[in-house]
Amino acid sequence: MRVLGISGSLRAASYNSQLLHAARELLPKGAELELFDGLREVPPYDQDLDNDGVSAPVQALREAISAADMLLIATPEYNGSLPGLLKNAIDWASRPRGSASLADKPVAVIGATTGSFGGVWAQADTRKVLGIAGARVIDCDLAVPHAPECFADGGLVDLEFRAQLGELMRRLAQFEIADAA
Repeated sequence: MRVLGISGSLRAASYNSQLLHAARELLPKGAELELFDGLREVPPYDQDLDNDGVSAPVQALREAISAADMLLIATPEYNGSLPGLLKNAIDWASRPRGSASLADKPVAVIGATTGSFGGVWAQADTRKVLGIAGARVIDCDLAVPHAPECFADGGLVDLEFRAQLGELMRRLAQFEIADAA
């Protein structure tokens, strides 16, 4: 199983990027997680650009999604919703209709925030947008609140959340195995 991890945060010490690194460590044997690191270069969605030929960063995003068996998106919460750059990436990946890289792609959404709720609104909005865009949103979640207390030295150190993330990764692997049968 090949999982593509996408962090909705560009910040160097992003808790969501750290959450994806922890997910990579907790994957079951035989699974791999690659992190997509090109969101910063993806231009704002513009249908004229889409019709005239997409830029290299958009093509890289679409190809990375197409090559993956599944996506794992980790999103922060900005003003009660998902970050604009993540929504923009979903918009690009949802086109062209009928042959989009997101079409029928299994996707799970997780997140970490500094606040008390772990980004549940952002995760819900991300799931909604992904579903409308044509992805198969997997019914699982992980919301890590009070992230500064849960991460240290670039890693997820909270044992309860590590256990929950490990279980989620096992469920995703089982989903992919069942889906392939």
